[in-house]
Amino acid sequence: MSPESQIQDVVNSVYEKYAGLNEGEVATYIPELSKANPHHFGISIVSTDGVVCSAGNYEQEFTIQSICKPFAFLLALEGHGREGTLARVGVEPSGDAFNSIELDPKTLRPYNPMINAGAIAIASLIKQNPPEAGVRAFVERMGKAAGRSLRIDQDVLASETFTGHRNRAIAYLMLNWGVIEGEVEQILFQYFSQCSLLVNCRDLAMLGATLANMGSNPVTGQRVFDFQYVKDVLTVMFTCGLYDHAGEWAYHVGIPAKSGVSGGIVAVVNRQLGIAVYSPRVDAKGNSVRGIAACRELASQLGLHAFEFTNVGSSFMQWLSAD
Repeated sequence: MSPESQIQDVVNSVYEKYAGLNEGEVATYIPELSKANPHHFGISIVSTDGVVCSAGNYEQEFTIQSICKPFAFLLALEGHGREGTLARVGVEPSGDAFNSIELDPKTLRPYNPMINAGAIAIASLIKQNPPEAGVRAFVERMGKAAGRSLRIDQDVLASETFTGHRNRAIAYLMLNWGVIEGEVEQILFQYFSQCSLLVNCRDLAMLGATLANMGSNPVTGQRVFDFQYVKDVLTVMFTCGLYDHAGEWAYHVGIPAKSGVSGGIVAVVNRQLGIAVYSPRVDAKGNSVRGIAACRELASQLGLHAFEFTNVGSSFMQWLSAD
């Protein structure tokens, strides 16, 4: 049996194990998200060698939601450098919910770019004039990382814009303290549009694999992101990517990741692979229930935890390098 077939068997077994897990509820605070099919469940793995293994509803599109945040952070670092970006947002875990209305009392900055406040501050750095130009630049870069053209879900964008009053409150708080500058609605247009980007599970895994591959798409070979900032992004994903579940995730799964309230999770094993899981039933913290369970199982079976020391290299890379 080929290494790829062995990995596909693992993906299939994890999918079958958790396909019947029906805990959690589809998010409803953004009305359009409530239309998602709660039974959808997909898994994809893409290696830095271009091996792709998938199972379930991996071609089902959904909006990326908060998974846009690490990629927007990377674009801000490219455009403004570390000093300019970190002047607007910190890198400390907040321990609070993703939509908490608070700033670090010592610095008056958002705690990190993975919570809404931090992501809105990042959006203020990468927006452009006219507003559509900044969104187009983000979508085009994400398409290069995914390996195909992507688009915004206009219905979800309208729904987020109409109901996003808490994010407006966060933005005006930061405007008051000088964290962001410019028109709040333009900044929120950038942020809401990023969250409304349509992807599928394979796209997400390819995005993760592009980060794992030092910023180059592992299938097309195209350089997408400046590799010098990838480590910044992976570090913040590891410590902050799952909000107030970040400690549990680091303990049990042990790899950088980011979740979204639409039910997606992307995880990155540096120099090895990207993992994506999609299932719209989320827990009270906004994380996919099946997604967390599946990632935990994959990390265990493939030896992916960052501090795994029972073997030399992960099982995943051993399989890929087998004759």
